[in-house]
Amino acid sequence: MLVNTNATIISDLKYGEVDLFVKCFVQKNRLKSYLPHGILKSKKRKSKTSMSQLSSQLVLVAKHKDIGTLEYSQETRMLSTYRTMHTDVVKSKMVVVISKILLNSIQKEEENGSLYHYLETTLNWLAHHEKFANFHLLFMLKLSRHLCFYSYDSNTNPDYFNMLDRVLQDMETNNYCIECQNYLVLKQLLCINFDELELLKLTKTNRTHFLEMLLLYYQFHIDAFKKPKSLAVLHEIFN
Repeated sequence: MLVNTNATIISDLKYGEVDLFVKCFVQKNRLKSYLPHGILKSKKRKSKTSMSQLSSQLVLVAKHKDIGTLEYSQETRMLSTYRTMHTDVVKSKMVVVISKILLNSIQKEEENGSLYHYLETTLNWLAHHEKFANFHLLFMLKLSRHLCFYSYDSNTNPDYFNMLDRVLQDMETNNYCIECQNYLVLKQLLCINFDELELLKLTKTNRTHFLEMLLLYYQFHIDAFKKPKSLAVLHEIFN
């Protein structure tokens, strides 16, 4: 079946001198792996290389056989050009971490248009903004809604967040109820959007502890979720 679809690259693996395997989140079929033939050929190398970078937004014309895991892309072209995403060292590290989180989180091959739209708009936001130190925190928090384990309510004022049962509550009922600073950060993030991120002032300790809490939360609710090894670099940059 010939398919024309938008796609976001979330992992890549070089194959030979001119080919590259890319795993994409595609608008119509969720997770798919492709072999876009000759994407690294020397002709127009700069534009070809941009098509192979993590978070790149592409348009694919591909034959979907839906047998095994690898599909063949007959035509690949850029949908959006992110000029700073891969030239800015900090943004490029952020993209690596986000890509690893997505790779560990998106596990089903089924259509999810709202998730694709979320990835498209948030990555576009990151590409065009210079103040993004807390982007990964809000990104993960809102991503959990599309992965179906988001159940917070910013309109209530309880004392604890129960990570295991995904509820805000007035008393501690297990060892996975958080309070104090992590809970305060959670309440602040629930009330803002990406354009308001620069208003959120966090210390390096606050940011690190809240990210560790989010990763634990993901581990509770996603089978086989693994903490990205690249997180250490992100901690070092923002600290």
